[in-house]
Amino acid sequence: MPLETIEVPLAGKIIDVKVSVGDRVQEGDVICILESMKMENPILSPVSGVVKEIQVSPDQVVKAGGVIAVIEY
Repeated sequence: MPLETIEVPLAGKIIDVKVSVGDRVQEGDVICILESMKMENPILSPVSGVVKEIQVSPDQVVKAGGVIAVIEY
């Protein structure tokens, strides 16, 4: 099964993580909420599949290019 890695699009802070490892997600589902430049940005799943890894947690400061999650599809 192929894996899709979701990366941080811009530096900021993770406000909320909406999924857990093992959850089934659809393309377009919200994976987490990233606060950047005082705006809340939903990070969406680019594929439908099963969440295999989550590498962020609420209140974590993240840099662009870091891994948010891995989805098997």
